[in-house]
Amino acid sequence: MSDNMGDEGGGARQTRNRRGRDFKPSPAPKPPRRSRHAKNQLVVFLNLCLSGALFVMLVAGAVLYWGANEFERPGPLKTEATYVVPRNTGVSAIADGLERQGVISNASVFEYAVRIEGAGSALKAGEYAFAPGVSMRGVMEKLKSGESIMHSVTIPEGWTVEKAYERIAAEDALTGAMPDPVPEGSLRPDTYLFQRGETRKEIVKRMRTAQEKLVAEIWEGRDPDLPVKDIGQFITLASIVERETGVAEERPHVASVFVNRLKKGMRLQSDPTFLYGVYGGKGKPSDQPVTQSDIDSDTPYNTYKIKGLPPGPIANPGKAALQAVAHPSESDDVYFVADGTGGHVFSSSLDEHNRNVRKYRELQKQQRAEANAAE
Repeated sequence: MSDNMGDEGGGARQTRNRRGRDFKPSPAPKPPRRSRHAKNQLVVFLNLCLSGALFVMLVAGAVLYWGANEFERPGPLKTEATYVVPRNTGVSAIADGLERQGVISNASVFEYAVRIEGAGSALKAGEYAFAPGVSMRGVMEKLKSGESIMHSVTIPEGWTVEKAYERIAAEDALTGAMPDPVPEGSLRPDTYLFQRGETRKEIVKRMRTAQEKLVAEIWEGRDPDLPVKDIGQFITLASIVERETGVAEERPHVASVFVNRLKKGMRLQSDPTFLYGVYGGKGKPSDQPVTQSDIDSDTPYNTYKIKGLPPGPIANPGKAALQAVAHPSESDDVYFVADGTGGHVFSSSLDEHNRNVRKYRELQKQQRAEANAAE
């Protein structure tokens, strides 16, 4: 019995061993090996890419190095030159224009360098002067600074609007058409700076704004007892004072004469007023004498005939004339006549005035005789 059991136990073990061997997993198949030929193609491709990238980096570095040198080195200008940057012009157009004018050697280098510097929006319009040999960096810095060439137009005190317009229209550094005529007396006589390309309308607007501001300030601080009703009459009287004398120190005294006359109800009897009525803003030709018909002219500006002030200014008064009317001298004088030297002699009575007139006429007669003898 024990032998049979032993046999049976051995048989069972053999059976289990066979079953274990039957269910043992077989090893996975190895992947196919890449051929040496395929491996070499990948390496070559990667090497080619790296070489290309390195080449591009070297070329880019060389270009940047060259561009930086171009940007910093002296430029092609041999003599001083000017260039106008129009308003609302982009970097590319500015660069092209500078190259065409020979200010810079390479528009592309200038454009890219300006953009890299972040200065594209900082370049300002205007007319610029460039020294010989200026570098592209120097050009950029000049355009960034806005230090452009400034032009000027001067309107003398006592000029009419028509004469001022003629001068502004003749200024070739300005652009655009003249605006419609503005009221007489509304432009401030002064010297105005402007950049080439500014419009004539802008200049006239600046002059008018400046005069309005000046008149308002002086009118606000005027003496309280002036015989003028409003700011318009104030400008009108100042324009008469302006036209009556070119001597600044005399203006308050001349103003006092007209103020005294207005207070007394006397006619102003100012020659520049009836001449304005006859010739308007163009003015009397310098070679044409004043005639009796001028004096007798029937216009609203003839203060030998009308009482009070004319209907409006006869010129653009300057600051000194406006201040003279706002603060006239204290005097009793109601007459004045030229003294033959550019100034005037003042008097408070008609008799004294007539004597001064005779003296002036005698002086004129003597001056004419001397002039004739010199010929």
